[in-house]
Amino acid sequence: MNSMIALAVIASAIRLATPLLLAALGGVFSERSGVVNIGLEGIMIFGAFFAVWFTHLTGNAWIGVLASMIFGVVAASLLAVISINLKGNQIIAGTAINLLAAALTAFFLELIWHRSGSTPICPDMLTSNPLRVLEGIPFIGDLFKQFTPFVYLAFILVFVTYYVLWKTPWGLHVRAVGEHPKAADTVGIGVYKTRWTCVLISGVLAGLAGACLSIGTVGLFREGMVAGKGFIALAAMVFGKWHPVGSLGACLFFGLCSAIQIQAQSFGLNVPSEFLAMVPYVATIIILIGVVGKAVAPKADGTPYEKDEA
Repeated sequence: MNSMIALAVIASAIRLATPLLLAALGGVFSERSGVVNIGLEGIMIFGAFFAVWFTHLTGNAWIGVLASMIFGVVAASLLAVISINLKGNQIIAGTAINLLAAALTAFFLELIWHRSGSTPICPDMLTSNPLRVLEGIPFIGDLFKQFTPFVYLAFILVFVTYYVLWKTPWGLHVRAVGEHPKAADTVGIGVYKTRWTCVLISGVLAGLAGACLSIGTVGLFREGMVAGKGFIALAAMVFGKWHPVGSLGACLFFGLCSAIQIQAQSFGLNVPSEFLAMVPYVATIIILIGVVGKAVAPKADGTPYEKDEA
């Protein structure tokens, strides 16, 4: 019985960590190039909504996934224009995207479905394990039964992100732009182009994270369903020191906190549900308090680049 409980907690932790991990990897790309993406939360909201809408329109969840990435790029483009081209405050721009996403999706709910709160259930969902052969493994087979395509994709992207940013010339350019854009520009690296590319990549990944929450989990979009997960992903990125593998470990920790909260309720732990719901957010605050002053961001992170500066 104890082993079954442990497997349930582990499986739940990995599932809950998946959208955080996708968004955190997006944050790694963006911030390694020097752009703070506070708008991850809003991009996740857009991704979750448009994934559901296009799944309803087409009856195909994979088209919903594609829509989540496209609209994630659209939202990220807004951040890129304001923060890179117009040299606007990146924190304010990201906050504006978060507010815009919450308002627009609520408006579209009324406009499209003539209802508030949530959409109807999707006709198709990505909740089945694509690697069913793994379910036959003794003891841990039950673990894989609960994994969706998003889980495998997120873990693969951790190593893809590491390879791209730390093992390729382009990745070296990205990190140079995030550390010293003036020097990078001097040797011919396109600062604006590199930052634009990384911000758009963060939009793709955060849009995917939103799709994971909707068509990869509950099969609908509900107002407030992102519930601060974009900010938890940012915290995980900081805790992971702007590194994909470190972010993976941090996301698994936050996923475990959420899993313990859920499993504690299902096993009848006599603790107020409101207190248990606080666990992931309290853990985030505690972790950030411990990390502040120890984790060093890329030097140019959050600083607009003026090409003509001396």
